[in-house]
Amino acid sequence: MYKEAELKKIIEEIEPINSDIVAKAKEHTAQLVMPPRALGRLHDISERICGIQNTLTPDVSKKSVIVFAGDHGVVEEGISAFPQVVTLEMIRCFIKGGAGINAISRFVKADVLVVDMGIVPDFVPANENEAQIFRNLKVAKGTNNLAKGPAMTREQAVEAILKGYQVAKEAIDAGAKIIGTGDMGIGNTTPSSAIGCVLTKETAETMVGPGTGIDSEGIKKKVLAVKRGLEVNNPDPKDGIDILAKVGGFEIGGIAGCILACAHNKIPVMIDGVISTAGALIAHTLNPLTAQYMFAGHRSEEPGHKIMLKYLGLNPILDLGMRLGEGTGGALAMNIVDAACHVFTEVMTFDQACVSEKEK
Repeated sequence: MYKEAELKKIIEEIEPINSDIVAKAKEHTAQLVMPPRALGRLHDISERICGIQNTLTPDVSKKSVIVFAGDHGVVEEGISAFPQVVTLEMIRCFIKGGAGINAISRFVKADVLVVDMGIVPDFVPANENEAQIFRNLKVAKGTNNLAKGPAMTREQAVEAILKGYQVAKEAIDAGAKIIGTGDMGIGNTTPSSAIGCVLTKETAETMVGPGTGIDSEGIKKKVLAVKRGLEVNNPDPKDGIDILAKVGGFEIGGIAGCILACAHNKIPVMIDGVISTAGALIAHTLNPLTAQYMFAGHRSEEPGHKIMLKYLGLNPILDLGMRLGEGTGGALAMNIVDAACHVFTEVMTFDQACVSEKEK
């Protein structure tokens, strides 16, 4: 039985990263055989990984990407360029290994797991190989139309978060050292924009973008849907569960739960685009300490994403004009984080290399 008390306990047990270890990591960086902090943000990344993992031997070699999928009732407002059936069709593509996230994950040597958090149809794996990379944690067959009322019940919101926590915890227990959050769900930039509006106080006109490639008329419909959703539901900006229930999505709840699991179990979590960052906003509202465990993989082309990242205090690692979702930007950035850890652990100090230090 999924209960709010269980979620509250997880939230309350999250601790800040180890600042003493971060300080020691900075001391080590200062001794590396190069001009002071010559590799820029790579040093910041490795030092924060040290603080997260509570060690001076940071390791993100075992990577995992969890793609959370869900359908959305708000698509009936005409806010997507693609039909809702594409959610299921893309899940099949993920399972076959033929999507963008599969190609990038193979390159960075990351496992991919696809999770049905609440798509309308039922996907049944065709064989044991497919079953190993798919989990059915369906909360319901799609959300309700947020433009007409709550997207889900409060109980369903809690369930979605806890199921996201559960699947991430299983990946951590299996050895994952870093987890990337991915998403799939036709229409999901609309609830993500709504969540962004609630927490950043920006207008729908500022937050909403083209998503899957809608035209100017589609954007107007999307803005209107977000405005209606906020007016009809009046979500409480101080209550992450209420926001998720009123204007969110099941996969967004799963992503929030995944982030909570990473923070609770002291491993870094790589955030992807606007949908993943909406999940990060929910997690941050539940416990602001979660931001210490987050890395922003990239800056999406969606206009609201930059606003969301600024609110969370996250500086994106990559800025490549990407807007696919699926976890692709985050997965690609994992290699940068891995490189940062290799620099920290493998580059010699001045003493080890017998190189003279900078004159004082």
